[in-house]
Amino acid sequence: MPPQFVPGLRLCRTFYDQAVRPLLDDTHPGLPHAAARIGPGSEVLGFDTPRSADHDWGPRLELFLRPEDVARHGDDLSAMLTARLPKHIGGWPTNFEPADARVRVMTATDGPVAHRVHITDVATWSTGLLGFDARSEPTTLDWLATPTQRLAETVGGAVFHDGIGDLTALRERLRWYPDDVWRQVLAAQWARIGQEEAFVGRAAETGDDLGSRIVAARLARDVMRLVLLLARRFPPYSKWLGKAFTALPEAAGIAAALHDALAAGDAGRRQASLCAAYEMAGDWQNRLGIAESVDATRRPYFDRPFPVIDAGRFVRALTGGGPAGIGGIDQFSDCTDVLEHPDLTRKIMRTVVHSDARRP
Repeated sequence: MPPQFVPGLRLCRTFYDQAVRPLLDDTHPGLPHAAARIGPGSEVLGFDTPRSADHDWGPRLELFLRPEDVARHGDDLSAMLTARLPKHIGGWPTNFEPADARVRVMTATDGPVAHRVHITDVATWSTGLLGFDARSEPTTLDWLATPTQRLAETVGGAVFHDGIGDLTALRERLRWYPDDVWRQVLAAQWARIGQEEAFVGRAAETGDDLGSRIVAARLARDVMRLVLLLARRFPPYSKWLGKAFTALPEAAGIAAALHDALAAGDAGRRQASLCAAYEMAGDWQNRLGIAESVDATRRPYFDRPFPVIDAGRFVRALTGGGPAGIGGIDQFSDCTDVLEHPDLTRKIMRTVVHSDARRP
């Protein structure tokens, strides 16, 4: 039987404190380093459960050295950990199999430990995950080309030790968007709502109840992402979006309205509940004071009997009357095969930014 489940971040901290740090002090005393559990992994966002232990979860670390120390000591350190790490920590195996596979599982061993201590430097790590060296201030392209899931993975998790300082500085630098970029992504999120907010009623009017429900679900998802952006939280990808959204105490009223919209058996109630969510989100934006205040009340969709918030009004407030733009990469693409490749997201975003610059 496996040991009692503990949150992964707590296990990783114990792994560093009781296993990795003593070995570093013994073999490389005084070596400047940082140790953290950041990057991909449900435990980094705080959403891991006992189910998470079935793959890529367990006693693991990112161990950051100075670039010259990675070159000088990296291979030797990895070999030392393979030979000398304890086979278990807190009852959990420190060995992961199959070795070097993309997905690995904790597996007991009597031999050397195929560990998950990733030895790297801050520049190499951030370039691999984000697509740019985040030791410097990010450009607008850097921000918009980076999926919010990746940003959440960078500022989430925990740093157990930082004797160099680069990692702590990087995480503080990426804590949240600059205000101008924040307004851009908020405007793009409101624009997504504006593109479909009347379709819940119109689809139902044609007898397409399923289509009406699908549009309502898409709009609920867009509202959830909007609210996380208003709360200065990077929206995670779909598996964790609901967990991140409902973890916001101040979003309880909006969550209730979205639940009602998705459970509604008729389009009228569906529309009304979505409008209640829009109104609360609009009031939230007004309270932030990041743009001109907008009357956050529902209204008819031109002369059609479908209540909407007229989301374009919030777009114009955020942009000073200009167009919304398409925002960040994951506001116009939800394809995993795109979002997991920083070189591709940057090429796409660079093309979009260039095209926007040429607009009259």
